[in-house]
Amino acid sequence: MVWRVTIMEWETGVRFVDGKVRDQLQPGRHYVWPPRSQVHRVDRRPRWLVVTGQDVLTADGLSVRLSALARWRVVDAARYLTTTESAQADLHTAVQLAVRDAITAVSLDELVSARTGAFGGLAEDVRSATAGIGVEVDDVVIRDLMLPGELRLAMTQTLMAREAGRAALERARGEAAALRSLANTAKLVEDHPALLHLRTLEVAAQPGTKVILAAPGLDARDVDPG
Repeated sequence: MVWRVTIMEWETGVRFVDGKVRDQLQPGRHYVWPPRSQVHRVDRRPRWLVVTGQDVLTADGLSVRLSALARWRVVDAARYLTTTESAQADLHTAVQLAVRDAITAVSLDELVSARTGAFGGLAEDVRSATAGIGVEVDDVVIRDLMLPGELRLAMTQTLMAREAGRAALERARGEAAALRSLANTAKLVEDHPALLHLRTLEVAAQPGTKVILAAPGLDARDVDPG
């Protein structure tokens, strides 16, 4: 009896004969002779591995909870099936350990302010740990970072205090600038009294301004404005 096996474009077939790897089948139609021959299909398309819910201590001893993503693909189907009981489980463990090592090397402030590039070495660490099991790791990123409620509250209060301090500093700078301007004006008037008279005439010339002129020796309150 002959079986006809079709390997899809995104697959590699691994043919076993008497329990041993005979060859790898490329996309297309193939024929096998059971029961001595068996074919196992392996998907070669890139996929994401999600590592969730890790509790990790930072370098300053604070606990954070995070998740990570690893983008990977199978590059050697025979090794993927034969070198370990579960290559995907080994990959999951390698990502966990690499993320844990990276987080424990930085403080909480460095972790919160870090960008994705700050952990660019994660993928290389995972590649080293999974070498020889038939997979290629393209990228590893930290997706979510969750802080305990007390830490979130403390960081929020710190941020608010920092912004309030900046606002107070800006107000103080504005008041200082206004005082300097008044001091400069007073100095000019003291050095040049005619400037005060010119300013008075300028204000009097504005439309709608009523000017009361009093004769010498006459109190301006005694003058009838009408």
